Amino acid sequence: MGYPDTPISDISDLGDVAKLAEDLGFSALWIRDVPFYDPNFGDVGQGLDPMVTMGYLAAKTKKIVIGTAGMIAPLREPIHLAKAAVSANVLTNNRFILSMSSGDRPVEHPAFKKNFENRAETFRESWKMIRELADPDKPFPVYKGKQYGDLSGDIDFVPKMDKGVKLPMVAIGRARQEFDWLANEADAWIWHGVNPNLTEKIVKVIEELNKDNTWHPFGYANFVELLDNPDAPAELYNNIYLRGGSRSIAEYYRQRKELGLSHVTINLKPTNRPYEDTLKDLAENVLDKVNN
Repeated sequence: MGYPDTPISDISDLGDVAKLAEDLGFSALWIRDVPFYDPNFGDVGQGLDPMVTMGYLAAKTKKIVIGTAGMIAPLREPIHLAKAAVSANVLTNNRFILSMSSGDRPVEHPAFKKNFENRAETFRESWKMIRELADPDKPFPVYKGKQYGDLSGDIDFVPKMDKGVKLPMVAIGRARQEFDWLANEADAWIWHGVNPNLTEKIVKVIEELNKDNTWHPFGYANFVELLDNPDAPAELYNNIYLRGGSRSIAEYYRQRKELGLSHVTINLKPTNRPYEDTLKDLAENVLDKVNN
C-alpha cells in the first residue's frame, strides 16, 4: 500500500484496497492528478489517469465517496472536466466529488503550453465555467470566456445532475485564491502544509467571510507514516508529514476536530506495512475514536 522507497506506487491491489477501505468505514477515496514524474517532487500518486482510476474504483465499490485531490484545472479543459464529473455522479448515484487545484509543479505547464504564472486566474475561470455547465437548473448555459471558449446558449450540456443536486466542488490547497473566494465559491476546502495551530483561526475566518449562510467545511492533507506501535508519539514534520502510532494519531486528529477540522485526506506513501494491517489499524484506533 505504502511506497516509501519509490516514487511510483504498486497499483496491483488497488481494487482490493478500495473495497477494504469501504468495508471498514472510511468515508472517501481520493485520487491525485499527476501528469508527469518530476524528480524534484519524487511522487506520482497512483500514477494512473485520475478519471480512469475513478471509474475503476467506482465499479469496485458501492457506497464510498470517490474524489479527486485534485484535478489540475489550468492543465485541463473545463468542458471535459464537467462532462467527466457529472457523468461520474450519474453513474455512481452522486458519490463523486470534483476537487481542483491550480498545480504546484512549474515544469509541467510548458508541456501543456500553459502559463504557470497566471494559473490563479485560469483556475477561477475553469471553476466558474464548470459551475455553469454542471448546474441542472441552467439549460443551454451562457458563458463568456477569456482563456477558454464561450457558451452561446445554443447548445445544451449533457448529462445533467439530478434536479436540486449540486455538483460538489472542493478546492485543494490555496489554489492561489483569496480567503473570501475560498469561503464562498468552494463547497469545501482541503489545505496541505498548513500550521495545525491555525486551524481554529482559519475555520473562523471562513465563517466570517461566508455570505451564503452555508457550511463550508475545512480539512487538510497529511502524508502519514503509521508505525507498528499504536502508542508511538505523533510527530509532525513541515506541517504535512505525520509520523506515529494509531492511538497517538487519533488523539492528534481528535484535538484538531475540536478546533473545527472536518476532514483529513491521508496519504500512506511513507507507511511500510501491509495494506490490510494498515487500514484495520486506522479503522479500529483512529476512525472509531475520531468520528464517534
